[in-house]
Amino acid sequence: MKTKENRSFFLEQLGDTPKLRVLDFLIGNHLFDFPMTEIARESNVSYNSIVTFFDNFIKSGIVVKTRKVGKSDYYKLNLENPFVIKLIQLDWSLVEDGVLGESASAKLPKSEQLVPA
Repeated sequence: MKTKENRSFFLEQLGDTPKLRVLDFLIGNHLFDFPMTEIARESNVSYNSIVTFFDNFIKSGIVVKTRKVGKSDYYKLNLENPFVIKLIQLDWSLVEDGVLGESASAKLPKSEQLVPA
């Protein structure tokens, strides 16, 4: 559970909403898949809240179903989705900016920068 004191740079910069908390958790654990109940618990969002928007994440290709274990479907970020790729780049940029105190995107080649220099 993340308190206000240890929120990620992603949430500090973009806001602390249920959708962003779920995205923040999935970005931080993008190599793994999880059932919705664990996504809810680890992102500190109620299961009932996740149910209201998770179908949209699936339909838009942000998350994909990876497998079924018993009655639980497992999901992970769709690392082939261009929007997800940009979100991960943004997250890393925010972390680097916060840790280093300088613009991380300025160090990237122009073709990889998120905003034109």
